[in-house]
Amino acid sequence: MPVVRPGLPGEPAKSGGAVTTEEPAPWNHSDIAFVQMMIPHHAQALEMSRLAPERAENRQVRGLAERIEAAQAPEILLMASWLEEQNIDVPSAAEDPLDYDHGAHGHDGMEGMLTPRELKELAAARGRAFDRLYLSSMIRHHEGALMMADRVAVDGSALLVRELAADVASGQSAEIGRMQELLKGL
Repeated sequence: MPVVRPGLPGEPAKSGGAVTTEEPAPWNHSDIAFVQMMIPHHAQALEMSRLAPERAENRQVRGLAERIEAAQAPEILLMASWLEEQNIDVPSAAEDPLDYDHGAHGHDGMEGMLTPRELKELAAARGRAFDRLYLSSMIRHHEGALMMADRVAVDGSALLVRELAADVASGQSAEIGRMQELLKGL
């Protein structure tokens, strides 16, 4: 498409060369690792948050769990769609999250995940004990996501992945602050 540059007052416009747009940078291993690990990471946050309506005593904890679900469920769909577009394996709920932990292959790993034992302890807790355990566990979980997002911000090349990582970092940083305040009040 030609570029039209306006002339000075009283002079005609001039046509210039065509506008070219740069192709987006192709994805690299850091992008794939982030997305493949963040899907099960988010899925675990959803699993944790879905416990809150029946177990949390504090209405603010229940509200936070709802917001986490509302933010992370659509992000999982976005990440799965992106991986499909790249013809890359998409982690499923039926698979072990560690199957996609790139740390097992000498790269940075999935940070902040709860162990199966810790998930059982959370599921068994009720009332104020649940609130405290949920908040402290989710703070650690979010801090892990921040570490993963920081790595892809530096090493990633796909614009969509880097933008997603920035959104994850921004949203979860704010949530960490809210959770720390809630935890102090319990």
